[in-house]
Amino acid sequence: MTARTGAGSQTQRVAVLADAETATGYRLAGAEVIEATPETAVRELKRVITEGRYGLVAVDTGLIPDPATATARVMRGRDLPILLPIPSLRDAFSTETVDAKAYMGKLVRDTIGFDIKL
Repeated sequence: MTARTGAGSQTQRVAVLADAETATGYRLAGAEVIEATPETAVRELKRVITEGRYGLVAVDTGLIPDPATATARVMRGRDLPILLPIPSLRDAFSTETVDAKAYMGKLVRDTIGFDIKL
């Protein structure tokens, strides 16, 4: 995915930093994906930041819970990329941490403004 930043400026790319399992879903949706493991995620994100090719990087919070803090030193003095933490799908649907039915209900309620009961 790409986004124009203004007249005469460079096109900025959009990417998702995710684990291998989740990356497949993002690829099927047409997103550019950077795969990482919990051990390599911070290093990969720092590499992406210093390359300067991306305007927005969505970061799976299952890999890096707080991407802004993890990359504060590398981001110092930079406006881009914007780091967007996105909930980990594994955590979102884990029966240990979240009630999946309540989670999906909240997504529907937040999106359309009211509950739907079947």
